[in-house]
Amino acid sequence: MTFRWLWLLVVTIAFFPFAQCTNEKVKTGDIYHGNYKRRVKRDFVWNSMTIEEEQKTALPHFVGQLQANETNKDVAKFAIDGEGANTTFKVNEENGEIYCFEMLDREKKAQYRLSAILVNKYTGKTLGPKSIFTIRVRDINDNAPIFTKNIYNASVPEMSPTGTLVTTVTALDADDPTLAGHAKVAYQITKGQDHFTINNMGSIYTAVPYLDREEKATYEITVEARDVPGQKNGHTSTATIMIHLIDINDNFPTFIKDKFTFNVYENLRVMGEVGRLQVVDIDEPQNRNTKYVFGSEKLQEIFEIRTNAQSNEGIFVLKKALDFESVKQYKMNIQAIDPSIVLAVAKHHRPKSNAEVIINVLDVDEPPVFKMSPYKFEIKEDTKLNKIVGSVFAEDPDEAKNSVRYSLRNPKDNFFIISNKGDIIVDKPLDRETNNWHNLTVAAEEIDPKSTMKKESLVPIFIKVLDVNDNAPEFAERYAARVCENAPPGKVIIRISAVDKDEMTPGAKFTYYSAEKENNFTVQDNKNNTASVLVKYGEFNLDLAKVHYLPIVISDNGKPEMSSTNTLTIGVCKCNEKGEYTYCEEVAKQAAVSGPMLAIIFVCLIVLLLVAIIFILRKTQKTKTNILGKNVAEIHEQLVTYDEEGGGEMDTNSYDVSVLNSVRRNVVRQKSEKEPRPMAYPQLQIPANNGDMSYVIEVKKDEADNDGEGLPYDTLHIFGYEGSESIVESLSSLESGSSDSDIDYDVLNDWGPRFKMLADLYGLEQLEDFPY
Repeated sequence: MTFRWLWLLVVTIAFFPFAQCTNEKVKTGDIYHGNYKRRVKRDFVWNSMTIEEEQKTALPHFVGQLQANETNKDVAKFAIDGEGANTTFKVNEENGEIYCFEMLDREKKAQYRLSAILVNKYTGKTLGPKSIFTIRVRDINDNAPIFTKNIYNASVPEMSPTGTLVTTVTALDADDPTLAGHAKVAYQITKGQDHFTINNMGSIYTAVPYLDREEKATYEITVEARDVPGQKNGHTSTATIMIHLIDINDNFPTFIKDKFTFNVYENLRVMGEVGRLQVVDIDEPQNRNTKYVFGSEKLQEIFEIRTNAQSNEGIFVLKKALDFESVKQYKMNIQAIDPSIVLAVAKHHRPKSNAEVIINVLDVDEPPVFKMSPYKFEIKEDTKLNKIVGSVFAEDPDEAKNSVRYSLRNPKDNFFIISNKGDIIVDKPLDRETNNWHNLTVAAEEIDPKSTMKKESLVPIFIKVLDVNDNAPEFAERYAARVCENAPPGKVIIRISAVDKDEMTPGAKFTYYSAEKENNFTVQDNKNNTASVLVKYGEFNLDLAKVHYLPIVISDNGKPEMSSTNTLTIGVCKCNEKGEYTYCEEVAKQAAVSGPMLAIIFVCLIVLLLVAIIFILRKTQKTKTNILGKNVAEIHEQLVTYDEEGGGEMDTNSYDVSVLNSVRRNVVRQKSEKEPRPMAYPQLQIPANNGDMSYVIEVKKDEADNDGEGLPYDTLHIFGYEGSESIVESLSSLESGSSDSDIDYDVLNDWGPRFKMLADLYGLEQLEDFPY
């Protein structure tokens, strides 16, 4: 109670009144004295008010008192406005005392801004301007410092020296930092103080040197934060800090045993794995840098040790093929070192670890081995057949040393064969222009009588065919030139070039010249493997020739020199005064044909012609033989049939004899009712005296004898008195091929030109000598 009166006295002394009179009318209020009205200015006088937070006494709590210079208190009353007015804070209208009706918390709101007002009790009008004042909440130490995190995670490299900064923690106090250290915070480690220390700023340092991650990787410490340092009634809070030691490379690798033994077959492929060496390194994988060193440098040519990044194992790798017959066992000393280790902090001062490694080579029945791979040979394209291109050699690498046989595995490329000794031989003519490389595969198979397993090896063979100058140069394209009929002498018509199927060496050179000197053109060699065709005399005549053919000889400088004649087609055109073509006939381009090509074409035509002649002769002879092989009685004269003639006196089977009888009886036979058709032979003229057959035959004989243009075909004429009962029998050539005839028909050569064909066909010796 004493505190309350003391506070009221302080407030009262702080306020002092003052007054100012004026005749002017003011809005704050009027005071009446008799019959006149006087304006009075009113004002408030006080300092800032304060109130302590979190008061435990009963509400309301006295804050302070408002005072004004107005002496007539019967007219004026006090009022407040602003933050918390009439709710948190209320004023006594009569005496201006302000009370707080709520428990205040400075950490939520530290001050309130309000306005004081004097109001006329009767009219409700304000008696003066508002006066602003502040109520401040005075702090008490009611908040503990709070860490920004409940759990901190920090790290520091292992083996760090004393005093190495680990991390910094922070705790904040919500109290007023200006009052008696309410917000001042001090730190201390309550757990883990043996290994770490902390200062008043919250920075944590190592307290001992060389913390070892391999012994303990994580430390958990507790830090306490206390406000109002030095007083026992301060507030505290704690936080946990997890400190992880960062690994460094401070441990040497060590072999798990002193001796390693590996068994490996001799046919292990190069870069294949032989075995693995296990080591122990307690550092983390990123800090393991184990290297393996051979005790002998010679073994480094055969083996290699690679470090596995995950397991830190040493992987033995084969660098050179093994051979049981040469070396059956390898012994070596291997060292495991770590060149990047931090020796200054390493606990175990052992720079390397040693182990003995033994590699036993196991025997394998291997296929033959070629002395080299691949093979490459060169041969000229004009090499003769059965020439040896080169030789391959393979042998059995095993102790048995079995023999080897060779074979080619290129069924499509059959230009070469291989002998039992491995010699590659030319079997067919080679042509570089067709195929300049031949790729073969040779198989070497071991002949082992004790094993049924096929053991063979393959090797590639590359044969390059070297060029020989066996092709003549030709036109580079199918040229067709044009020239004006009034072209002057020396006019360049066209520029030509040539190509050669042979290999074009840097010194290859072509020479051009005209094959005919008597022409109106000049072939000029440009000395750069091209040539120009120029007009020699000029003045071409279109009426005489519209196209000129200029043969040009092109030769190379190879050994032997090759040349070809190529024809250039030149069309003569009409031109205007400017030399522009106005009319040209289409001229076909002449292909360049070399001399050897012309010879080949000519030979082919001759061969085709001979084949055709032989085929025709064989067919003709076969037909004659088939005809002559028939019986005479079956053939008769039925090859050609006339309406007026029969097959002869004795033929009563194949012909109608009534036709001949009708002639004797002078009976005219009716014409055929069939449509008239062209006759295969000239129609015979029947004599007027047709009653006598002998006369008819005589007439026909005379016509045949006097017909100089007719062919000597005896089958066109039928004689009435020939036949099987005739003294000379049949004169027909159809029976000349009979093998049972022993009559000498050479007499037919004496019978005149009519029987020459019969005499030629009847000659048996000529038939036997005929080339089929």
